Amino acid sequence: MLTSPYREGDIQVVVASKGGEDTHPDWYLNLQANPEVLVTSKDTNDKPMTARAATDSERNRIWPIISNNYANYQKRTDRVIPIVFLEPSN
Repeated sequence: MLTSPYREGDIQVVVASKGGEDTHPDWYLNLQANPEVLVTSKDTNDKPMTARAATDSERNRIWPIISNNYANYQKRTDRVIPIVFLEPSN
């Protein structure tokens, strides 16, 4: 289960923090290989979505909004913690 600390309309954002470890979480690697997912939330059941990593520009815009929750994790690692957009599939 993942939390979504930020939304933009129908787009949900998840963060591949893995508690600040030096490797990406397995779920992030899985999304890179297969970005088509089903998302269940309090608002929806099994909504088809497509995952994509935020661009540098998008990450720079969103990181300050969510950093209160993830700044300590970023301090623990040299890797850039990815932000992932879950967008409705067409």
